[in-house]
Amino acid sequence: MAQTAKNLVMDLEDAGRRARYMIRDRDGKFSALFDAILADAGIEVVLSGVQMPRMNSTMEGG
Repeated sequence: MAQTAKNLVMDLEDAGRRARYMIRDRDGKFSALFDAILADAGIEVVLSGVQMPRMNSTMEGG
Protein backbone atom coordinates (compact mmCIF):
# COMPACT_ATOMS: atom_id res chain seq x y z
CA MET A 1 0.00 0.00 0.00
CA ALA A 2 2.92 2.36 0.59
CA GLN A 3 3.86 2.05 -3.09
CA THR A 4 0.27 2.86 -4.02
CA ALA A 5 0.43 6.05 -1.96
CA LYS A 6 3.72 7.02 -3.65
CA ASN A 7 2.21 6.37 -7.08
CA LEU A 8 -0.83 8.48 -6.24
CA VAL A 9 1.33 11.40 -5.13
CA MET A 10 3.49 11.17 -8.27
CA ASP A 11 0.44 10.93 -10.54
CA LEU A 12 -1.11 13.99 -8.94
CA GLU A 13 2.14 15.93 -9.37
CA ASP A 14 2.47 14.84 -13.01
CA ALA A 15 -1.09 15.99 -13.70
CA GLY A 16 -0.50 19.30 -11.95
CA ARG A 17 -3.25 18.53 -9.47
CA ARG A 18 -3.41 18.62 -5.69
CA ALA A 19 -5.56 16.65 -3.27
CA ARG A 20 -6.31 17.99 0.18
CA TYR A 21 -8.01 14.94 1.70
CA MET A 22 -7.89 11.16 1.41
CA ILE A 23 -10.98 9.43 2.76
CA ARG A 24 -10.22 5.87 3.73
CA ASP A 25 -11.56 3.12 5.92
CA ARG A 26 -9.81 1.61 8.92
CA ASP A 27 -8.59 -1.54 7.15
CA GLY A 28 -5.32 -2.91 8.50
CA LYS A 29 -3.76 -2.90 5.03
CA PHE A 30 -3.24 0.87 5.40
CA SER A 31 -0.06 1.26 7.42
CA ALA A 32 1.28 4.29 9.23
CA LEU A 33 3.73 4.65 6.33
CA PHE A 34 0.79 5.02 3.92
CA ASP A 35 -0.56 7.93 5.98
CA ALA A 36 2.93 9.44 6.40
CA ILE A 37 3.54 9.49 2.64
CA LEU A 38 0.27 11.30 2.08
CA ALA A 39 0.94 13.71 4.96
CA ASP A 40 4.34 14.59 3.47
CA ALA A 41 2.53 15.52 0.27
CA GLY A 42 0.13 17.76 2.23
CA ILE A 43 -2.81 15.36 2.02
CA GLU A 44 -4.83 14.95 5.20
CA VAL A 45 -6.11 11.42 5.84
CA VAL A 46 -9.71 11.27 7.05
CA LEU A 47 -10.88 7.97 8.49
CA SER A 48 -14.42 6.82 7.91
CA GLY A 49 -16.50 6.02 10.96
CA VAL A 50 -16.60 2.59 12.54
CA GLN A 51 -19.44 0.41 11.24
CA MET A 52 -20.85 3.17 9.05
CA PRO A 53 -21.05 1.58 5.57
CA ARG A 54 -22.93 4.48 4.01
CA MET A 55 -20.54 7.16 5.29
CA ASN A 56 -18.05 6.77 2.44
CA SER A 57 -20.68 7.19 -0.28
CA THR A 58 -22.07 10.24 1.52
CA MET A 59 -18.63 11.83 1.83
CA GLU A 60 -17.78 11.11 -1.82
CA GLY A 61 -21.07 12.43 -3.13
CA GLY A 62 -21.31 15.43 -0.83
